[in-house]
Amino acid sequence: MTESGIADMKLKALLLITLLSLAQLLSPALAQQQEPLVIAHRGASGYAPEHSSVAVALAHAMDADYIEQDIVLTRDKVPVVLHDLQLDAITNVAEVFPDRTRPDGRYYVLDFSFAELQQLTLQARIDPVSGQVKYPQRFPAGQGQFDIMSLAEQLELIQGLNVSRNQQVGIYIEIKAARWHRDQNYDITAAVMRVLHDYGYTDEVRPTPVYLQSFDPEVLRRLKREFHTLIPLVQLIGENRWNESPADYDVMRTAAGLEAVSSYADGIGVWVPQVLLGVNKQGQPEFSAVITDAHEAGLFVHAYTLRADDLPKGVSGYEQLYAWLRKAGIDGVFTDFPDRHR
Repeated sequence: MTESGIADMKLKALLLITLLSLAQLLSPALAQQQEPLVIAHRGASGYAPEHSSVAVALAHAMDADYIEQDIVLTRDKVPVVLHDLQLDAITNVAEVFPDRTRPDGRYYVLDFSFAELQQLTLQARIDPVSGQVKYPQRFPAGQGQFDIMSLAEQLELIQGLNVSRNQQVGIYIEIKAARWHRDQNYDITAAVMRVLHDYGYTDEVRPTPVYLQSFDPEVLRRLKREFHTLIPLVQLIGENRWNESPADYDVMRTAAGLEAVSSYADGIGVWVPQVLLGVNKQGQPEFSAVITDAHEAGLFVHAYTLRADDLPKGVSGYEQLYAWLRKAGIDGVFTDFPDRHR
């Protein structure tokens, strides 16, 4: 072999060694980047009443990456952190304001001022069918004092905890039922964006990481078109029978539908059964193509909701469910139990 040939082989060997060394150095960082985000669903709601300050503080202490806020409006246009349009299932409203129902017998958040809501106590969620506590092994019903929080109060709490704990936990806001609010002559999207503006989320450098999510594609399009937001937007994908919006979610989950979503959103939120279709006779998971198709469309995928006390059929435990979702390529999970990931 000529001297030039030997020199060429040595150069190739040196390059190979260098590349292998770089791969070893980078692999922990890459692995960390690929770890799915942990999004505390309504706070650490597996341990304290959902959306309460205690659930938020627990989620923060459990090192969740994000804490979720569902937002509805009060009569005086205050964005409050509640999942339901009605108060029946999650507060003691029937005891405090027994005569404030609408003709359908329900107590609507929109019929109460924020000051009136402060007289209520958040409590364990009641199942509307059975009338019993939905998750009986969680924080007991009728114990403790847990106040309804405004969006502003929850932002201040999370930003304050970020300072005292030297963390950068993000917020993950869902604008609830924008069309329903509009039919009542309320603009929930504008109300949320005013609060976000007041707390620095429209600045070039935001105080925390943030996502905005909605089941309604028109809400997300409006955020881009009218508010010119640069906040990452997440299209929540439900089931058509839930009537969350006029959108056809069956079409939205197709490859073509996801390509269309990528024109106005950065990611999607999918229900766990839309990813994990079932478990075969061999005990192995069967996945849909939604994650693969979404990634090909340039969208990230966050799945909702992981609950240790409410597992899908055929899943033996929480850790198995999470491992299977990771195997499917999920980018983040909404969970009632954020400590199960740390």
